[in-house]
Amino acid sequence: MKVMQKTMLQAKLHRVRVTHSELNYEGSCAIDDALLDAATISEYQQIDIYNITNGERFTTYAIRAQRNSGIISVNGAAAHKASPGDILIIASYAAYSESELRLYQPRLVYVNEMNRIINQRGSIPVQAV
Repeated sequence: MKVMQKTMLQAKLHRVRVTHSELNYEGSCAIDDALLDAATISEYQQIDIYNITNGERFTTYAIRAQRNSGIISVNGAAAHKASPGDILIIASYAAYSESELRLYQPRLVYVNEMNRIINQRGSIPVQAV
């Protein structure tokens, strides 16, 4: 019997602000270690970045920045897609089996303008239309 797996949102860092954009740095996105831990994103894990400011969407990987520094540094070629001050959503995805989905909840991390955690949830509230 084939076990079906679904790719689901694992975690999201919502509305983080870019603090650095380093074109001549080896590619990746450096993220404050406290934010990585809160979102359960591992160093070198693939992440998708959605730039709210300019509409760019791209894939890279996460590396750790100094804990509690607020650093979000978009590096290498991706530096063309985000500038300091831009607002991003950083998302990671994982494959889950049907049985794992019974207990599934993504890690949603919300920050203030200094990239400090202000809220964490396991679901997005339903919005009235």
